[in-house]
Amino acid sequence: MGNLLKVLSYSDLEQCPTFFLDFEHAQPTEAETVVWNQVNSVLEEAQSILAELQSYRGAGQEIRQAIQNPLDLHLQEEAWRAVCPLVAKLKRFYEFSLRLENALHSLLEALTSPPYAPTQHLEREQALAKQFAEILHFTLSFDELKMTNPAIQNDFSYYRRTVSRNRLNNFQVDAECDVNNEMANRMSLFYADATPMLKTLSNATTKFVSEVRVMQAIHGSNSK
Repeated sequence: MGNLLKVLSYSDLEQCPTFFLDFEHAQPTEAETVVWNQVNSVLEEAQSILAELQSYRGAGQEIRQAIQNPLDLHLQEEAWRAVCPLVAKLKRFYEFSLRLENALHSLLEALTSPPYAPTQHLEREQALAKQFAEILHFTLSFDELKMTNPAIQNDFSYYRRTVSRNRLNNFQVDAECDVNNEMANRMSLFYADATPMLKTLSNATTKFVSEVRVMQAIHGSNSK
């Protein structure tokens, strides 16, 4: 969270000027429209992501039955059928995190670009500032739901073990469930973190700050 806040101010937060942010009535100006539309399309999907995550119940019972009866092919197939659509959901959540990362990058560019200071941007571009807050709210909500649902990692671990064990030779797999090895590795790292969305945005913000510093150094060198 610290990284997300620091990018909006290059000085001590206590020394930042105060301003009023109208969350209820903030509307995008013409200058904000392009970025606002891009971010809004992502935020519109965010609510369905939270709803799906909140209703995520997992395939714990089917997985337990399959593990306890490894020679029963019917139970193995039942567990696989139960896990497949869940993995498709987990894949969608992960891919959404990448879209959210891109949306955050666009917001940070808009809210930190010269000639205005970041706090001036927040005051001038209220609609974008509101979207920034909405991204943070979604992030915390997603991570809270994920932390209280151990079925997510259990389901994905079972999926990976099954793929590794029989390479899908025994079951028909829906295309939407198919996750290649590279994607599976990235998803595994994502869900292994206690707060995956916050880590994604924090890393993205750190990367953004580094890119800005590099560009500033290049411009400073060229101006000499």
